[in-house]
Parts: sequence; C-alpha cells; structure tokens
Amino acid sequence: MRLGVSGAVVDGAWCAGDVEVGDGRVAAVGLPPAQGDAVAVPGLVDLLCHGYAGVDLASAEVDGIATVRAAAARDGTTALCPSLLTDDPGRTTAALARLDAARDIDRGGAHLLGAHLEGPFLSLGRIGTHPPEHRRDPDPALLARLLDAGRVDVVTLAPELPGAGALVDLLLARGVVVSAGHSDADAAAAHAAIDRGVRSVTHLFNAMSGLGHRAPGLAAVALTRPEVVATLIADGHHIAPEMIRLAFAAAPGRVALVTDAVAATGMPDGPSRLAGVPVTLAGGVVRNGAGGLAGAATPLLGGVRTAVAAGVGFVEAVGAATTVPAELVGRPDLGRLTPGGRADVAVLDGDLAITRVLVDGRVKTL
Repeated sequence: MRLGVSGAVVDGAWCAGDVEVGDGRVAAVGLPPAQGDAVAVPGLVDLLCHGYAGVDLASAEVDGIATVRAAAARDGTTALCPSLLTDDPGRTTAALARLDAARDIDRGGAHLLGAHLEGPFLSLGRIGTHPPEHRRDPDPALLARLLDAGRVDVVTLAPELPGAGALVDLLLARGVVVSAGHSDADAAAAHAAIDRGVRSVTHLFNAMSGLGHRAPGLAAVALTRPEVVATLIADGHHIAPEMIRLAFAAAPGRVALVTDAVAATGMPDGPSRLAGVPVTLAGGVVRNGAGGLAGAATPLLGGVRTAVAAGVGFVEAVGAATTVPAELVGRPDLGRLTPGGRADVAVLDGDLAITRVLVDGRVKTL
C-alpha cells in the first residue's frame, strides 16, 4: 500500500518521495512522490500520559485503557507510557496490575509501554497538583513494592531528597529509566544525580529549580549535561515559545516532547479528574482548584506544531516526539520510519494535521 505522500522523515532525516507499507512493515521509501503536500512521519511516542478521552488511567479498567490507546492512536501517538500520579500505594499497585492485564490485549490502538510513576518521592515544595498527603520520603521497600506490582519503564523522583540515591540504584538495577522532576535540586545535587545514573528530567522548567544565573538548578544542569534527555510539554501553555527554542538550541537531539495529558484530553470544556484530584478544562487549559496548571489536554502532535511555530525545525521537532523518547526507554523499534521497520506511521497534511494513522500497518479510523 502506497501512502500517497511527497516525502517522509526517515531515520531522522528528510527523504523525498512516497512510502510503501505491507505486512505490518515499511516496505520502501523514496518512491516517486505523490502529488500534494502530504508527508509521513513515524508514529509518535509519549512518555507522560495520565489519561485521554475522558478516561483517567489511575482508575481505568481494561476497557477504559483500550479507549485511551485508541484515542491516542487516532491523534498520531502510536506508543505511550501510561502515567500514574502520586497516590495511595494500594491504588497505585492496583492500577499497575490493571495496566499489565490490558497491555497484551490487541485492539489496534497505541502500543502500551511500561508505566511512568510520577511520584511519590517528590519535593513538597515542587509538588504541583500531586496530593501532598500521598507524597513519601525515599523508601526502598515501598519502591520495590511498586515495581513488583506491574511493569514500570520510568520513575520520576526528586533526587535531592535524603536517601534518593538508594532509589536511583534500585531503579537502575531493575532496568528502569530514572527521571528527575518535581524537584528543588541545586546544581550540585543535580550533577550528583546524573553522575549516579539519572538520564532524564520530567517536564523541563515546570515544577523544578530553574535557570538562575548565579544559582542554577535542575533545568540548567539538564540542558548542559549531554547524557540527559529533557522532556518538555509544548502545549502552548506550560512553556513560552522562547523557552522552547532555548531548550532545543541548548540540547539538540536531547529534547523529548511529552503531553502530560489527562482525562480531559479530547473532551469538551468542563470538570474532570486527575487521579482523584478535581480539575477543570477551559479553553484548552487544565487547572486545579487553586488555579494552577494540572496536566494538559493537547495531543502530542499539537506539541510538534507548537515547537515548529516556535522556530524549531520540522525534522527536529518530529524527532523529539518519536526517536528521542523511544530511545530513552530502550525501544529502537518504535518512533522510527525505516525500511523493514514497524509500520507505525502518521500521515500529515500541509498544516501538520493528521489525515491517516497506521499502527503495525493497520489504518486507524479517524
């Protein structure tokens, strides 16, 4: 099947010409181009997704998880980390078990990666919308309990907390990506954490120490350490365009766009919930009862468009939503459009809007 595109992002570079898929794989690229401005990009990979289409992943049953996967795929996201907010440990372990039960049920939606535990080992001063009553100081026994409850690919923690180093060691031993976030780490603590094995920061600039020119914090250190991937919410609300350009300029090839999507994503304005916390969607912005940002409601492709509008090159913005996050979690088979590779593909028009999505070569109904 020819996709009818004029070009594609292939192995991180622009390749003129049409793309052919067959038997769930990319069969050929660089074929005679189709007329028009349609382009193909790899299916997007989202490492921070708390919900979608009215479904909160903290409480979702198998059918609800399938709804999230299908809705995300229709928006061009063909793989995602189901993400869990700081919560009661019993509810978190139950949610992890449900995600494991749903992971191998193939209904044609986005691939379900291991969970992203955003907490509970966070800084109280940078807690954001996370319920403070469920925040915990570093506790290796509790972390081991959570890891034993279901597949986990990423854990966000505040590395400056006393005892956090033991958590980093445990996570690395279990093959889990450690991301620093909801953190008030100073430069020394941030460097020490990266030296120990932290390889990512969660939603750069948000809920973390920043860019003070005499007292740099986690954000500044992350941008200067070449082994660190900085995840970033480019929804048009969390970060100003100048800061998006700064991140991409300071860390080329090391920015991963994420959504921080909540159940309100794809829904009309109104009340919603985030792991039991009441939130409200209004005008594309999700806020908690205190008026603070509480996750987001912009699909990942919207983040690509926002980055491009901010001045980031198209190919680089696509890479930040595909190959960079896929490689961070050790999945080189995802987020890549290459001959012989998995046919997870999004076809975009000249306005970078979705016209067609394929997951394993199967076309999703929009």
